[in-house]
Amino acid sequence: MADKDYVLNITDRRPTGKYITPILKGLGYTLKNFFSKPITIKYPTERREVSDRWRGLHRLKVDEKGALKCVACGLCAKICPPQAITIVPYEEAGKTRYPKEFVIDELRCIFCGFCQEACPKDAIELTKVYDFVDYERKDFIFDIEKLKNPEKYIFNGK
Repeated sequence: MADKDYVLNITDRRPTGKYITPILKGLGYTLKNFFSKPITIKYPTERREVSDRWRGLHRLKVDEKGALKCVACGLCAKICPPQAITIVPYEEAGKTRYPKEFVIDELRCIFCGFCQEACPKDAIELTKVYDFVDYERKDFIFDIEKLKNPEKYIFNGK
């Protein structure tokens, strides 16, 4: 058998549906997404709305007089799995108990919400604050003053 030279002439090929159809589908998909509303937000000027069940930074509640609702019973510290809560009660004879020292290490906390559920006076709550950053670890240890208004002590990038 003799060897024949086979020459493929690509200029004779005509575009068929198997090439044009996927290109048009891709172009249609691109145009559809180009004119749709973007799903991104302009963080940090826009904040994402979190669920009602979200558990963020802790806050100690105060009553109408401005006193802490906490009676330093220690149930939140006992039930905390990572032992992130430290309470030192202050007791005076004939007066109600209150915490002399109440500290939460936010870096140790796993935000399980057990402390909120265990509190008999509903004195501790988990807020919806989810973006808290700082340069040093010591700034994530919240004492009573920081726990009364945690949003005030959050690093804002300045």
